[in-house]
Amino acid sequence: METVNKKSDFLHLGNILLKWYSENSRDLPFRQTKDPYKIWICEIVFQQTRINQGLNHYNNFIKRFPDVKTLADATEDEVLLYWKGLGYYSRAINIHKAARQIMNDYGGIFPSEYDEILKLKGVGKYTAAAVVSICFNGKIPAVDGNFYRVLSRVFADDFDISNSRAFTYFSELAQLVLPDNVGDFNQAMMDLGSEICKPKKPLCEECPFNEYCLAFSLNRITEFPVKTKKIKTEDLHLTYYFVHHNNQFLIQQRKDDFIWKKLFEFPASIPEALEEFNKGEKTVHHKLTHKNLTISISDIEIDSPEIWENFQKQEGYLVTDFKKSQEKSFPKPLENYIQNTLND
Repeated sequence: METVNKKSDFLHLGNILLKWYSENSRDLPFRQTKDPYKIWICEIVFQQTRINQGLNHYNNFIKRFPDVKTLADATEDEVLLYWKGLGYYSRAINIHKAARQIMNDYGGIFPSEYDEILKLKGVGKYTAAAVVSICFNGKIPAVDGNFYRVLSRVFADDFDISNSRAFTYFSELAQLVLPDNVGDFNQAMMDLGSEICKPKKPLCEECPFNEYCLAFSLNRITEFPVKTKKIKTEDLHLTYYFVHHNNQFLIQQRKDDFIWKKLFEFPASIPEALEEFNKGEKTVHHKLTHKNLTISISDIEIDSPEIWENFQKQEGYLVTDFKKSQEKSFPKPLENYIQNTLND
């Protein structure tokens, strides 16, 4: 049952949030600019990354790629390198493609209209709304998980956020509280959701909405938001071979049709003849969104220069060493393996 009285006037809530934001907003580098390029990059960086974890990555990325042209002119491998440590590497691939879109389709000028921003590779409704509201005074709420959580609690609204209509529903709900300054409102909602109205152990006593929050007054905070559909976690097993000779090892670049798109990896198979060089196997476990990975890595130390060269050339693997490997992006488990091998 939807519990909101849609005819009520809730605009004062938006103004209350803006007042709270003016006194409590976090001092972040991207809050000091209206440059749509930098706002776009920050929104993509922090989609799957906490502010405190991703801030240095954001600063380093902007320092190396300060504008659209610099990003568009870079190679994909360099963009991936500067994304290293953030994970979800498809985001980096998409922003690189989008930068080239902006150069080719918009003359290097970041588009200012919501529908045009949505056309950029990898940009969804939330990011487009954030950019257009912050940089171009667009009147569109940037609805994400923070909006779902805050609004469902304030209104004690049991609309299922796993429903396919959730984005539209909560976008309409947000319109009830939307003030004139939508850019600051969207950023305020992000701060409120991440710092106060947390998924677990929310700081209700510090919340500017606690006087008006139905879930709080009913002592039902933990019941919202409602989410009934759970995405099944998939178990995957991957096998790699760390094939090395005289401080060099073999790698290849992944394709873009599965996890870890365009990252570098070890060979996934070897001929039976190389099994005699197997010095042992290590198993590591790694979690991705909705995937549990079990990764087996065999240590293949080849002592014959001829066998090493023949295998490398026949299979077309790249040859690298520990120092040069730092200039490439590997999945975290493989990067850790390289570092541990280096330290052994």
